Amino acid sequence: MQKLLIVEDEKMIRQGIAAIAERSPVPIDEIIQCKNGEEALEIIKNTKIDVMITDIRMPKKDGITLVKEIKDLPHAPKVVVISGYDDFSYAVELLRYGAREYLLKPIEREKITSVLEKLEEELQSESHKKKEVEKISLSQLKYMILNENISQSEIDSIVKEYAEYFLKEDYVVICTNYKSAENIQKKGVLLLNDVSGQSIFIVQKSEKEQLLTQVLKDYYVGISKIHGSLSELRVAYLEALKARKNAFATGNFIAEYEKNEEGKDIVSEEMIAQFVQLAGTEKLEEANKFLSKILYKTKQGGIDPDSFKHIMNRIVEGICDTYKNLVGDMAEEIVLLRNVYDYDNACVYYEALTAWVEKINEKILTEFDNYKNKQKIQKALVFIQENYSKDLNMAVVSNYISMNYSLFSYCFKEYTGMNFINYIKNIRLSEAKRLLEETDEKILDISSRIGYENEKHFTKLFKAVTGVSPSEYRKNAQVGKRKTLP
Repeated sequence: MQKLLIVEDEKMIRQGIAAIAERSPVPIDEIIQCKNGEEALEIIKNTKIDVMITDIRMPKKDGITLVKEIKDLPHAPKVVVISGYDDFSYAVELLRYGAREYLLKPIEREKITSVLEKLEEELQSESHKKKEVEKISLSQLKYMILNENISQSEIDSIVKEYAEYFLKEDYVVICTNYKSAENIQKKGVLLLNDVSGQSIFIVQKSEKEQLLTQVLKDYYVGISKIHGSLSELRVAYLEALKARKNAFATGNFIAEYEKNEEGKDIVSEEMIAQFVQLAGTEKLEEANKFLSKILYKTKQGGIDPDSFKHIMNRIVEGICDTYKNLVGDMAEEIVLLRNVYDYDNACVYYEALTAWVEKINEKILTEFDNYKNKQKIQKALVFIQENYSKDLNMAVVSNYISMNYSLFSYCFKEYTGMNFINYIKNIRLSEAKRLLEETDEKILDISSRIGYENEKHFTKLFKAVTGVSPSEYRKNAQVGKRKTLP
């Protein structure tokens, strides 16, 4: 319970009821006290009171008159009557005027507590039902807004059923990409979240400026003309949506609806396809000029907002189709870029798209460079295989394939898993083993054939790798062969 009003001319009784209410199990945000019906009426007119406990006999304005006068107010409180035994007939009359409970003086703590608990339960139930109905009413409003084939009879039915939950004054519809987890709890403002990716505010005309300057001051919004009937809601929405798209295109924070000609410039599918191809080359600057020109024309009104959206979606789709192997880890970015109007304006979208395209371009060029480097390393390996017996070093090989010395060193190790020196050594020693096993050539000659002019150096390397000298290796190989003879 938010507010409890106690109306009693006797101060001690008034304070006693307030004390009982404070100590009751019912949570009460505020207890207001006054001494007569005249004061109470002014309070009820200006403040939403949930429950009023009132005496019957009071100066200036008695309880009966008070209950009669508040009966038709927009937020009449639940009334509990307290009286003496002699006023019982008046209490019965008050019950006919809507009083919920009757308490006889002297007031008993248990009875007041019981009544408050009962009324609190009713308030909670009513609040829950009201929220449910309001929720349904908002979904009906969204249905009216989005259903382009809605019939007049459907509109009339919704208006009849939910008009009491709608605004009572002339209103405007405001469309924007406002996103907030918090619901707007403001008199004269209805908020419909996620209407085709936008937020729709239905706002009393008198509340428009305050909403724009406080809640929506950092957003790009479109505003409809002023309307007076719930039946005009879809028209107002379409006006606001058109204005929002104009705000998006021009970069103006606020765009009022106006009927104007749509942009005439056309961007062909061929031009879009050319951009997609340029995005994968070193001509990215040229590609970005194409995007910049589209942005400029959109801001100037030459390309209408929906055409801008279509062009951007075709660009995103084209890049995804053409470079599908490179965009697998970009799903979230792609979803965002497809929802063009989720961005504040066309400039913000342009920046997001160009940043994404640059990322794709960098990936493409890196992949291409990697491919070229792999081809060069493969060429180097063939050259090494054919020339390992000569005086080969990394400078000779990197010059042969026209690759920077440091880059060659890095790429060679990436591709083969070992550095250049070890790779050459493995090839030479493998050939040495074959010659030792299959021929009777002198070790000096073998050393020379595989690229080592210094026999001692060759022997030292061979023993370090195999654990035995070349001559011992040959002897073991020959013994092994003899054992396998029949």
